Amino acid sequence: MTEFPGGKPAKPATETLLTHMGRAPAQQFGFVNTPAYRGSTVVFPTLDALDDYSIAYRYGRQGSPTTRGIEEMISELEGAAGTLLAPSGLAAITLALLAVVSAGDDILVTDSVYEPTRAFCDGLLARLGVTTRYYDPRIGAGIESLFTDRTRAVFVESPGSHTFEMQDLPAIATVAKARGAAVIVDNSWATPLFHRPLALGADLVVHAGTKMFVGHSDAMSGTVSATAQFWPALAKAHRQLGVAVGPDDAFLVARGMRTLAIRMKEHEQRALALADWLTDRPGVIRVIHPARPDHPDHAIYRRDFSGSGSLFGVVLEEGPREAIAAFVDGLELFSMGYSWGGYESLILPSKVAHVRTATRFEPGGTLFRIHVGFEALDDLKADLSAGLARYRERL
Repeated sequence: MTEFPGGKPAKPATETLLTHMGRAPAQQFGFVNTPAYRGSTVVFPTLDALDDYSIAYRYGRQGSPTTRGIEEMISELEGAAGTLLAPSGLAAITLALLAVVSAGDDILVTDSVYEPTRAFCDGLLARLGVTTRYYDPRIGAGIESLFTDRTRAVFVESPGSHTFEMQDLPAIATVAKARGAAVIVDNSWATPLFHRPLALGADLVVHAGTKMFVGHSDAMSGTVSATAQFWPALAKAHRQLGVAVGPDDAFLVARGMRTLAIRMKEHEQRALALADWLTDRPGVIRVIHPARPDHPDHAIYRRDFSGSGSLFGVVLEEGPREAIAAFVDGLELFSMGYSWGGYESLILPSKVAHVRTATRFEPGGTLFRIHVGFEALDDLKADLSAGLARYRERL
C-alpha cells in the first residue's frame, strides 16, 4: 500500500523509506497519513467475497490499513518476510517465543535479558512445560555446549538490558542453525537503522515499539519480524492468540516512524557526548556504553552495528539508599521511569545482580541507567553535576 510519487526509487535511502513506506494518499482521498481505522466488523458484499480468503481485510483483529502500513515499513527495514504488530514490547516477545516452542522444549536465554522476558519464561512458559536455561551473554560459539536435543530456540538481547553486554550473534546463529533452533533477537536498542539481526543469522526480531518507534512516550506497541522460514508459524500464533493493536496506538506508531532516522541520530550523538562527559566526573567509576572504545565488547559493536542508541549505564562509587535518593530526587530535568526512547531524559537506579542466574554481575559500585532525550546537553550536564554533588555529600 506504499506510494512513491513518480514510482519507487531503485535503492531508496532509509530516510526516504521512513517518509514514504506504508502510506498511500491516493487510497485515502489524498490525505498524507493513513487514518486510524476504528473498526471491528468488515462487511462483504457477496457470498463469494465472504469465502475469498485472499481479501486483504476480513476482521478488525486481523489488521487494517493503519497496521499494515507499519508492518510493511518495518519488514522493509528489517529485511523480513513479514512483520506483525503487538500491543506492547512484552507482547511481541511472548508472541515470538510461543510461535516456536511447544511443551517439552528447552530454550536458551541470555542472562542479561529484559526482566519481564525472564518473568515470562520462568512463569508462564514453565507452566506450559517449556524449560528455560540462561547463558553468559558473552558465550559466543561456546553456546554449543549448552544445546540438547530439546533446545528449540535461543533468545538474544544485544546489548543487554541495564548491563549492556554485546553478543556475538553470527556465532550463536551458526550454532543454532546447525542444531535446528530458532534465534530470536530483541533489537529495541539499536532499531533496524543501526542493526539488522536477520542479515546476521537471526530468524525472528522483536521490538519494544513503545520506545524508539513511537518516540513520544504516548503509546504502547511491539513488533515481531520473521524470515520466510518462520513467517508461517509467527502468523499462525498471532492469529490463534488473538493479538491485536488498537487503531489509535497504531496511528501513533506510524507517526513516530516518520522521524525515526532523525531522532536516532540525535539520540546517538547526545548519548555519546554525555557518556564521554560523565567519564571524567568525580565519583564516576565507569561508563558502560558499547560504542565507547573502553567497552569490553566494543569490537562486536563495531563489526555488527552501524550506530548506537540513547541508553547507557554509569557506575558511581558505592553509596547508601540515602545517597541515591539525594541524587535522583533532586534532579530537575532527568525523571525516573521504566521506559525510554522518548524526547525526555530518564535515569533509573539499577539493581540487576539478584536476577542473574548464569553469571555474576558486580558493577563495583551503584549502577544507573540513563536515557538521553532532547534537552540541551549543557542543561543535562548541569542537572547531573548537581545530582552527583548531592550523592557524594552522603557517601
